[in-house]
Amino acid sequence: MKAGLANSNGEARRLIRGGGGRVNDVVISDESQTISTADINADGAIKFSAGKKRHVLAKPV
Repeated sequence: MKAGLANSNGEARRLIRGGGGRVNDVVISDESQTISTADINADGAIKFSAGKKRHVLAKPV
């Protein structure tokens, strides 16, 4: 999925290593973490965050 929160894979890795990457407001601790259907919230979406101000809601199809 391309959410536009990072311009490259390297930038995304640096964001996660720095503690700025979150899924459903939970910090991603491992850059190889897999997102699954278990991460879908009650509204049927997954919230991705990069830092404090950039957020994306993704609804799986």
